[in-house]
Amino acid sequence: MSPAQQPVLSRRTLLQHSGRWAVGGGLGGVLAAAAHASVETTVLPLELAGELPQAQALGTARLRFLGLDIYEARLWAPRSFVPTAYAQSPFALELTYLRSLSGRRIAERSLQEMRRQGSFGTAREAAWLDAMLQTFADVQSGDRFTGLHTPGAGARFWLNGQARAPVRDAEFSRVFFGIWLADASSEPQLRASLLGHAAP
Repeated sequence: MSPAQQPVLSRRTLLQHSGRWAVGGGLGGVLAAAAHASVETTVLPLELAGELPQAQALGTARLRFLGLDIYEARLWAPRSFVPTAYAQSPFALELTYLRSLSGRRIAERSLQEMRRQGSFGTAREAAWLDAMLQTFADVQSGDRFTGLHTPGAGARFWLNGQARAPVRDAEFSRVFFGIWLADASSEPQLRASLLGHAAP
């Protein structure tokens, strides 16, 4: 479809879809991840310098919805990173948002995507949602959100380099980052793009 043929979306319609844009899945064929042909020279974010000093950018992807850019994603991990055992290795996911999104919508959509990996019980899901609501903030175009997975410990987060509330729950961390990296990801093309430079 050419740009001239694409539907014109009202502001109201865009806001209604914003929750779907928060994470990398749930839109089937409408949502596309465009991989970069190669990972350009990048600098490890300052917040990760002391946490993953040997990390390299394994892959990048841009998330789009109806031709609109949502965010740029980059996966940082050491050379020993193994995609099929991602939860057993430290790594970080960096998202640079290209439009505004509500923190609450990001959290709620994240939980929906996490459910693709299994059933975790009402109490645990409620605790995870509460943790995400405390950690995730509203984002604007240009904001950079970084999440660090530490095996057996949980997840830490930064918004524009400023620390947010950590989630000290190893299972949460495994499942949350599984939105992008697990086999059950609703967007396998996005997953493949992020893992583009990882060892087989």
